[in-house]
This record gives sequence, C-alpha cells and structure tokens, in this order.
Amino acid sequence: MAFQAGGQRPAPRPGPVTPEAAQDYLRDYAVLLDSVPFPSLVVDHRWDVLLTNGAFRTLFQGVEPHPTAHPGANFLRFVLFHPDAATVLGDHEASWALPMLADFSATAERHPHDPVLHAVRRDIAQDPIMDAAFRHGLPHWLRAVGERAAGHDGSVRPLLHPDPRWGATECRLLVETTSVLEEMECRRVTLVLRETPRAAGRDRRSRRATSHLRVVPTVG
Repeated sequence: MAFQAGGQRPAPRPGPVTPEAAQDYLRDYAVLLDSVPFPSLVVDHRWDVLLTNGAFRTLFQGVEPHPTAHPGANFLRFVLFHPDAATVLGDHEASWALPMLADFSATAERHPHDPVLHAVRRDIAQDPIMDAAFRHGLPHWLRAVGERAAGHDGSVRPLLHPDPRWGATECRLLVETTSVLEEMECRRVTLVLRETPRAAGRDRRSRRATSHLRVVPTVG
C-alpha cells in the first residue's frame, strides 16, 4: 500500500542463509507442525528427521528404542531396519519398504559421495535377502508398477494406529516443501489418516516377527 501511495516498498527480509537463521526458521516451523492433527515430520534428503509433531510421536509411541533406526531419528532406516516397523506400517514390504528403497536408490544417484547414504547401502548389503531385493527385485518391481507409482506424494498406504479409534486404517502421504526448506534440501511429509473399515483379525503384536524386509512381491 505504501508503494501504491508513492512511498517506498519495504525490503523483504532475506531467508535463512546461516545455520542460526535456519534453526530459528525451524523453531517457528515446529509451531506450525504441532498445529497439524495428522502425523507430520520434516526430513532432509537422507530422511534424517529434523522435526516431528505430537501426532507423529503418538503414532510411533509403541516402537522400541533403536540405536540407528528410530522413527524420530531417520525414517528411511526405520522403514528398512527397525524390527517394529511392520507393527505400524501396514503391508510393510510392498507399501513402504520397496518405495523407500526406490527413493533411496534415486537419492544415492543424486548424492554419490554422501557418507550417510553410503552407510545405509552397506547395511543393506549386510542382509543378503535385502541386498538381492535392492539389486534385483527393485528394478523388476519398478518396471511393473512404474516410476510414478513408487513415489511418496499422493500415495495411499496401510497404517496400524495405536489409537483404537483409528486402528487398522490408511493414510495418504502428502510431501511438501517451502522455498526455505527446499534451500536446506528438506521436505515435509504428512500422513493424512483416512477412516476405513477395520479388517477383522489384524493384530499389531503378531506382526513384529515379519517386520524385516524378506520377500520381494512377485508381480505378473
């Protein structure tokens, strides 16, 4: 308005270009995140977790501590390596692990010298079945479902919520970023819960033993 009245337009404040300014931005972003009723987190390109909200922490409250694969530390490692992953992430292998392996493969190609991603690849290699899934099963699966189907944004995936009001349900993943988060190579992932009929006989406790990736689904 000042510009239209003949005054000078106020200069916009610059985005966070220093680590201190970035942390200040994330503190304010955390306030926004906590106002969201659905599980939401902010991750960098390695899926290292920068922020989570209360709904996210509630979703994973029953997960046992883990030195490298806790969902609040690195979500990629949680999906691939945590023995409790399938107690929360329904249809763990096909709906969560394979898309995450596809995401990891693409990210590793874009960041070939990233030591954190190299460490994940070494851990995959230590499990012969997971390594075979990554090297052989994943390319076959991508050819079958298509690259777009392997993406996260917009996908609908099964979820096993500890709150009995939700129980066995589904969530739609919404992946978003802002100009500042993009500058930091970060993105926000929100799991929008969807009300669906509960399947009979689904027991969270009985799924722990099958949480580790062991089978590549056969397609066609």
